[in-house]
Order: sequence, then C-alpha cells, then structure tokens
Amino acid sequence: MPTDGTGREKEGQAGGLLSDPRWLAAGAGGFGAACLALWAFRGMPLGPVGFWLAPLPLLMAGMGFGPAAGLGAAALATGALWLADVHLGPWLFLLGFGIPTTLLVAASRGGRSLGLPLALLGMLPAAGIALAAFWLADMPGGLEGTLAAIARSSLSRLDMSVPAEFVTEVVRVKAAAIGFWLSLALAANGWLAGWLLARFGIAPAPAWSAARLPGWYAALPALAFGLWLAADAGADAVELSITLVLLLPLMLHGLAVLHTRTRGRGERKLLLGAVYVSLLVLFLPASLAVAGYGAFDLILRPRGGRPTPRPRS
Repeated sequence: MPTDGTGREKEGQAGGLLSDPRWLAAGAGGFGAACLALWAFRGMPLGPVGFWLAPLPLLMAGMGFGPAAGLGAAALATGALWLADVHLGPWLFLLGFGIPTTLLVAASRGGRSLGLPLALLGMLPAAGIALAAFWLADMPGGLEGTLAAIARSSLSRLDMSVPAEFVTEVVRVKAAAIGFWLSLALAANGWLAGWLLARFGIAPAPAWSAARLPGWYAALPALAFGLWLAADAGADAVELSITLVLLLPLMLHGLAVLHTRTRGRGERKLLLGAVYVSLLVLFLPASLAVAGYGAFDLILRPRGGRPTPRPRS
C-alpha cells in the first residue's frame, strides 16, 4: 500500500473518496441541507423551521472540515434541489444560503477569523439588493414596483383591504427585512454550528465575543446613509434598504463588545439581560442603539482608543 514515507497510507488512496472526511462531510451536509429545504418547499409541517435551519449542515461541513467541504455541500444541495424540480427552489437556496455560506466559511478560514465574515453579513444582502434593483430596472417601478405588486397580490389572496399608503411603507423596508432575516439566520446557524462542532469534539468553538468588524467597514453604512439622504422622496426604497442591512453587523459588533467589556463585573448578567430583553420588546430602537454603540467603538478603535480586551482562552 502506498505510504507518505512515514509508514502512513496516503490520504485518499486507501479507500477512495469514502476515506476522506471532507468528502463525507460535504455529502452529509449537502443531503442534510437539501432535505431541510425540501421539507419547507413541499409545505410540510414546521416547514419554515426547516427552511431557516437549512444553512446549518452547510456551515457545519465548512467550519468543521474546511472551505472545500462547505463548497461541496452547497453544490450538492443545490443539485439535489434541481433534480427534485421545485421550480425556483434551487435559485432561492443558492442565492440565499449556498453562496453566502461558502463565502462566509472561506472568509472565516474555518471559523478562526471572524472580522470579515461579520462584515459580509451586511455586505452580501446589500449587494443582493443592489443587483436586484439593477436587474429589475426595466420593470414598471423597478424593484420597488415589483415588491409592491407582490405585496398587493399577497394581500388580495388573503382577502385583505389595506390603504395604499400602508403598502408603500411596507415596500420601502421589505427588501431590507428579507436581507436582514437571511443574514440573522446565517449568524444564528453559524453560532449553532460552532457549538455543535465543539460539543462533538470536531472543531473548537469560535470566540464569538471576540468578533470585531474591520475598521474600514464604518465607511459603508455612512456612504449608504448619505445616498439615502440624497435620494428623491418616495423613491428611496433601495437606498434605505441597503442602509438598514449594513447596520446589522454594527449591531452584532456592539453586542460582542458588550459581552467582552462586561466580563468579570457583578452586574454583567443584569446588563446583558436588559439589552436582550430590549431587543425582543423594542427591537427597532434597541437595535439602533446597540448598532450606534458598535459604530462608536469601531470609529474610535483605529484612532488610538483603548483596544477592546480579548476574551481569555
């Protein structure tokens, strides 16, 4: 049997693909994600739960066994959905979960670096909104008109009559809401994947409380905010949506800083509990406050402010 010179068999030659844990992880992750997505697309009970958990197997494969395993899992899941003939399902899965999980795992180097992945949680949905606006530019009303038509169609099927002003206000933030929940689902599944991998001894859990945005990220929401202010009134849905989704990483950055800076203090549990309860009860103002705190830390840190202490290992 061929060896590598130390008496060990060469990896991948002893038993073919089945001897390589990366391919096994890619297969398991791909089929697991496809099953969860199909459960949702076929309208099975608890389908929404399956849909939001679909990125979990992909992230576990990538974080536990490397970016190649994550890429293979995403490709396999998308192919399985294509063969299952679920209409737009493969595209929704690929754009919503397949490509983002692959990029997040590659940027994190298997969960060891969290700065760029944290930034991608805002950049990816912002890029998606911008591309959708460009793609639908020739449609009546562009992206905003398309979302308004979808909203009116949904309301008519539900036999609901609402004022046109309400539909307009919903449409202004609909794209942001979609991007926000997709990114939040990716962040939550990333945390769960890290916890499960550490629980089973496959890979160490990432130090989530040490996640910090790179300093250049502060320019992105500032630029988006400026474009929103410059947009014409009533035609600012794209700019507003991009601004809102770019605030999500700042909120997560602020939470990470709070976790780190309150470590060792007696009132830590009370303070963190109050923050999370506020996020649940008064989400919009509380999330903006935490995002502002994250922006404050991000802007001061590169200018020589006291660095945020890293958690002890």
